[in-house]
Amino acid sequence: MVKLKINGKLTALDVDGATPLLWALREQAGLTGTKYSCGIGICGACTVLLDGKAVRSCIIPVSSLNPAQDIVTIEGLSADNQHPLQQAWKELDVPQCGYCQSGMIMAAAALLSTHPDPTDADIDGNITNICRCGTFNRVRRGIHLAAEIHQKLNGRRS
Repeated sequence: MVKLKINGKLTALDVDGATPLLWALREQAGLTGTKYSCGIGICGACTVLLDGKAVRSCIIPVSSLNPAQDIVTIEGLSADNQHPLQQAWKELDVPQCGYCQSGMIMAAAALLSTHPDPTDADIDGNITNICRCGTFNRVRRGIHLAAEIHQKLNGRRS
């Protein structure tokens, strides 16, 4: 039994400690927005936030985590799907197939938390997720639009 703080809620999961966080989230917690793709931490489809930082959940064993750590999945990003990134993604129709996009959005959320008005270089240096459809230019535009939406919501203008 492992206790994890997932999307603000302490959750007890009946899982072996060697199980990757990805599978604990998907199979035990039922949070299937986090996707499996490469299984070796390269592609980023499984990205979640761990204490506000983007991490690849497919390579993190649950035994390395503790209940004080804050895990946020795509389901926990916004209760009403109104996070600036979700708004921007919808407005710009960012995804093509969409499979990698939950991981892409979570990586972008981590970036915006530390770089609220990121440059293209910030985006290129921090968003290392792979999109087989090649929507990288739309992802970049989406991140910039999300930053603008966030600034407007908080009364700041760029």
